[in-house]
Amino acid sequence: MDTDIVQIPFDGRSIDIEYQWLRAERMTRPLVVFLHEGLGSISMWRDFPRQFCEAGDFRGLVFSRYGYGGSTPRPHAEKWGADFMHRQAREALPALFEALDIGPGRRHGKPWLLGHSDGGSIALIHAASFPDAVDGLTVLAPHIIVEDLSVRSIAVTRETYLQTDLRDRLARHHHDVDSAFWGWNDIWLNPDFRRFDLRPLLHDIRCPALAVQGEDDEYGTMEQIEGIQRYAPQTVLLKLARCGHSPHRDQSGALTAAAVAFINTHTSNIK
Repeated sequence: MDTDIVQIPFDGRSIDIEYQWLRAERMTRPLVVFLHEGLGSISMWRDFPRQFCEAGDFRGLVFSRYGYGGSTPRPHAEKWGADFMHRQAREALPALFEALDIGPGRRHGKPWLLGHSDGGSIALIHAASFPDAVDGLTVLAPHIIVEDLSVRSIAVTRETYLQTDLRDRLARHHHDVDSAFWGWNDIWLNPDFRRFDLRPLLHDIRCPALAVQGEDDEYGTMEQIEGIQRYAPQTVLLKLARCGHSPHRDQSGALTAAAVAFINTHTSNIK
């Protein structure tokens, strides 16, 4: 897998962000930016972004956030605060878009954001904070509040990381797997993170939104997407049977068909 590196300013220093363009030559088609989950990276998406872009005849941008994949690792002594997703949405993502010439009036135009789990939450925060900067959202198993179910499952994941081969499997996808895992796990299990709540922001989202949740999601209930629709009533819900926390793996066909149709119906980038 060939990826590139771009440097962006973040937290008073320059950091490397690993990224990959997909079908970049399709300049008249919508651009979909993929935002990965809390333990994700470019390679953790596997083939889904490319297959999704081919199905919709879209362009794509996949990247690994700070601390993940081939991007600059989080120093082990650096502890993320309860606002870590807000900072990614309001500081790191705009800096990346500027560096890659994405956004209104720029070469690559306004993107669609497709985010999974933490990446879905970051997409929601970005769209609420910069309502004119995105064409639309597709969020898969996003978090708008911290539920007991989420905390219990993340605590189980901690034990799995310590006691099984999960660390070795994740290490294939991150330059510093312990940095990636503990950055995510420590803040999610920090009692201060219980105050994480996106509901006050959601009414600022003006773009079309498709919110997707699996009926068997072990990290969140349907309240996570139903809550989005209450505050942003233009949101369309997709509830998938026989689907856990990763709709793009468990129900890839159903998700792709629905999301491609949604983007093609609502995007302003089709020419």
